[in-house]
Amino acid sequence: MSGRILLIDDEDVFREDIAALLRHEGYACDAASCGDEGLRIAQAEAPDVILCDMVMPGIAGAELVRGLAAACPETPIVVITAHATVETTVDAFRAGATDYLLKPLVIDDLIRKVERCLEHRQLQAELKFLRRQMSLAGGGTTIIGTSRGIQAVRELIARVGPSNSSVLITGESGTGKELVARALHAAGSNDRAPFIAVNCAALPPNLVESELFGHVRGAFTGALRDKRGLFELANGGTLFLDEICELPIELQPKLLRAIEQQEVFPVGGTRVLKTNVRILAATNRVLRDEIAAKRFREDLYFRIAVVEIALPPLRDRRDDIPLLADFLAARLNERLKRRVVGITNSALRVLMSAPWRGNVRELENVLERAMLLTNRESIGLDDLPAEITGTIDPRDTSDDLRNAVRAYEREHIRHVLNAARGNREEASRRLGIDASTLYRRMKDLALS
Repeated sequence: MSGRILLIDDEDVFREDIAALLRHEGYACDAASCGDEGLRIAQAEAPDVILCDMVMPGIAGAELVRGLAAACPETPIVVITAHATVETTVDAFRAGATDYLLKPLVIDDLIRKVERCLEHRQLQAELKFLRRQMSLAGGGTTIIGTSRGIQAVRELIARVGPSNSSVLITGESGTGKELVARALHAAGSNDRAPFIAVNCAALPPNLVESELFGHVRGAFTGALRDKRGLFELANGGTLFLDEICELPIELQPKLLRAIEQQEVFPVGGTRVLKTNVRILAATNRVLRDEIAAKRFREDLYFRIAVVEIALPPLRDRRDDIPLLADFLAARLNERLKRRVVGITNSALRVLMSAPWRGNVRELENVLERAMLLTNRESIGLDDLPAEITGTIDPRDTSDDLRNAVRAYEREHIRHVLNAARGNREEASRRLGIDASTLYRRMKDLALS
């Protein structure tokens, strides 16, 4: 990956050696011996990554980082230090730094962090493109993300959407199953037809049949007038049955018949109503398990799952979090009448490492809370709740930066191991290191 790097350091030998190394790796590299010179180059060249020493004569430390962030607001800034404490490093992050490196430098660590910063810049470019392509008004069916899992979902929507076939959408709560259903409907041949969504779990058990198929006056106590059911309301369009596993087992044969025959009988009625409804269903359960437990009919499963679209959890698509966060923040600005323009790099790093058990719904909740409470233009680390930011091991509470680095590394490896379900070979692949290195780091960090 190519890019332009700005290196600011007052040590001549160090600066020349690192600049030569970066050029050897294929990067264009500008070098500055002081903060003032670095600021001038940053304003003139707009580098892709800035490497900046924290301790130099003249303008230095957080003041220099703040000036660089103002001159190049989209450029990642990596601070380099040999003498910093956690407090001074936090000051640098608050001023706009993205990451840090300790002297003496580990060359592999330097190159890896430069590559990550360049990947971040590429993601920002994709984000700008996304903003241009998507208006908030038309964002209701937009599937946000560039990860492999989300690309596969979009491809399935494009293939299946124009058909009238039933689709089963699976995934954990909060992954966006209704969004996929709306996208399938919008991709259909008649996207102006009605789209009716119903949460089956919210239907009173004694009224489910009436809600789905309607009823006639006098069909039961309280039926004071005829009522149109959801099948009739969705006629010519799409009926989305969310949490379909919550439908009573005794009603499932009637639903199967309604789907197969494209006709319904209102409760208490004698006249059949012909319908033309596309069925989309969703669940956060494993339907095969529900069938084995006799809670869901196998024949109904085969009818609704002509195609199955499985949504990945947010923890398996972390690279999509910057795009999602930006989109959600823009939508929340519209709803909350706020003007929060972005998320700081340090806050974004925390968002990308959080476990997100509630998936996209939890991410939106966290962002909404932060936007309501912040008094700044950007969401910062201090605006995020403690359960999201609390990643530092309580055993490492000293101000020593090396202990903080160890704590962060321990927590990061633990997160990756959990995501890989304890498979160390897979975890080492995700971390970008070989398995033997992972074993050594786990032993050194007292990770079992």
